[in-house]
Amino acid sequence: MTVTQVTDKRTRQAFLDTARKIYENDTNFICPLDDDIEAVFAAQKNPFFGFGEAIRWVLTDSNNNLIGRVAAFINEKKAYNYEQPTGGMGFFECIDDEKAAFLLFDTAKAWLQQHGMQAMDGPINFGENDMFWGLLIEGFVPQSYGMNYNPPYYKNFFDAYGFKTQYEQITNHIDAHKPFPERFTKIANWVAQKPGYRFEHLRSSEIESFASHFMEVYNDAWKDFENFVPIKRDTILETFRKMKMIMDENLIWFAYVDDEPAAFVVVLPDANQMIKGFNGKLTLLNKVRFLYNKWKGVNRMRAIVMGTKTKYQKHGLESAMFVKLKEYVLPLKQYDEMELSWVGDFNDKMLALHEAMGGVFGKKHATMRCIF
Repeated sequence: MTVTQVTDKRTRQAFLDTARKIYENDTNFICPLDDDIEAVFAAQKNPFFGFGEAIRWVLTDSNNNLIGRVAAFINEKKAYNYEQPTGGMGFFECIDDEKAAFLLFDTAKAWLQQHGMQAMDGPINFGENDMFWGLLIEGFVPQSYGMNYNPPYYKNFFDAYGFKTQYEQITNHIDAHKPFPERFTKIANWVAQKPGYRFEHLRSSEIESFASHFMEVYNDAWKDFENFVPIKRDTILETFRKMKMIMDENLIWFAYVDDEPAAFVVVLPDANQMIKGFNGKLTLLNKVRFLYNKWKGVNRMRAIVMGTKTKYQKHGLESAMFVKLKEYVLPLKQYDEMELSWVGDFNDKMLALHEAMGGVFGKKHATMRCIF
């Protein structure tokens, strides 16, 4: 077996093609867009290169067949927040062969050690955790856009190598045709009518203002979580720019208290239903197909992130935003499911909100760590 670093057009293509080889007979797999993968490793597109670095490799057998791939990265803002300096590994794909898997893990580990790391988290992304994050361990069904999919046997590789689960990522589902439970709706309507409380959906024409509001709320809402690193406005604007091609403004809501940004929820139509069958390629024909699929509409949406400032976390703002969203969604009769993804098993408040909304378990990913 031979490990080759990705350094040129040929090896970049091999990195992308590896996933297509691994999943060629798996009907549950929806291939991510090549452009989305490449954007992670492009310094001019990924702001994380401003405070980190990334590297990737492909693995071939003796006949030069692609049998695996892996990437490793260091986020300088987070690496030293742990007991051991910790890097990351991700975009792992491998045939069902433990020796091949361990060779890929060893390759990532060696590079991280050379850069002073003493542990690695994986599988994670060199970017925010709303995309390409976590090992799928329950719910081996077609995933929504940005959510990792992998064969069940990957978990055996990670366990045998010495990875330990840091936290589990829970995704719950809601029947989009059903009103929310009566108690939830009653509280939400009461909150929505309180003096000084205002709720607005995103307007693309004012996206820079909403990006500032998002940053203000997000950095306050998540500041008390372990190893939190504040998000920058440039990162948010880049994320919003990527979302623009699929977003529905009426699915993204902000809450204000006396004109102060207080909470938000970002819900997107599931782009995986728009790109299914593209095999990762955004050719001219596939762009036309994408526009047609977008126009036709999809039946699943995904709540990718939400946050509420600490001082407003018991005010019921989340309930009111979801009811506003449901008031838009129900008459459409388009969506069958809203996916609430993902929530760490440590986030009791958010899991309780999912339960109050009538959410049922959908799938589970795991973020794991290997201490060298």
